[in-house]
Amino acid sequence: MPILGSFGAGSARGFGETSGGAAKYEIEALVVAGGGAGTGSIENSISAGGGGAGGYRYTAALELAGGTEYTVTVGGGGPGPTGGPGPAAAKGTNSSVIGGDVSYSASGGGHGPGGAGGSGSGGSSYYGPSGGSGNVGGYSPSEGNNGGTAASYAPGSTGRAGGGGGAGAVGGNSMAGGAGTTSAIDSTQRAGGGGGAQAFGSGGSGGAGGGGNGASGNANGTAAQANFGGGGGGSGSSFSMQRTGGNGGAGIVTLKILTADYSTTVTGSPNVSVVGDYTYVQYTGTGSYTA
Repeated sequence: MPILGSFGAGSARGFGETSGGAAKYEIEALVVAGGGAGTGSIENSISAGGGGAGGYRYTAALELAGGTEYTVTVGGGGPGPTGGPGPAAAKGTNSSVIGGDVSYSASGGGHGPGGAGGSGSGGSSYYGPSGGSGNVGGYSPSEGNNGGTAASYAPGSTGRAGGGGGAGAVGGNSMAGGAGTTSAIDSTQRAGGGGGAQAFGSGGSGGAGGGGNGASGNANGTAAQANFGGGGGGSGSSFSMQRTGGNGGAGIVTLKILTADYSTTVTGSPNVSVVGDYTYVQYTGTGSYTA
């Protein structure tokens, strides 16, 4: 079946197969999961790693069946932990479009240090030298990249923490978060990794696409930008006191539908806009779309 864009301004319904008598047609879809949190810190002279961005998946040919309800779930960012490496709850959660024969999802980002997730996460200067693995779902093309490795992780050192992996690039070994990706569905870059901290120096920048900055000195990590799926920045502790990693950013789901095929049966109050021959339905929270 040709992709949606090749139909021009005409309706795609009636082309290709049918499902239970309902015509199938194709839309474009961007699904970005929630980003992982940056690492918290508690001990003297700790530089903590950035969180991995949420998984990023785009398709120009998501096939929907007329009359079918599709549930849209937007993943939340992981909450930044205080004092020490975060629990599994600091990982981002999945985003998805599910209904009928469709199950299209992106994995939540991993938290620092070394937490596996949709885009991995940066290693910490103390809690762990290695970054987490990206693309744990094994998708092709990849939905994310590995986190960076800490430059040093000895207590009392001025080492630099690793940056979280982004959708478009691995996390930096010297604090910078990996860059996010810009899809064909719009011109916005999303899913940047969180920056790593430096307890006695300048922290790393969050990856382009919503990643939070790593702490400079004795400070909390910066939260990722909301609904960009970025990773949170790592925290730094130059004294014996607790610091909090930056929160990961919530994800987003955007559907691009030929206006001739667009159904007004939606829930969850998505943002709906029309550009040329297409209607864009953008979800920042849970909802549904009936084709």
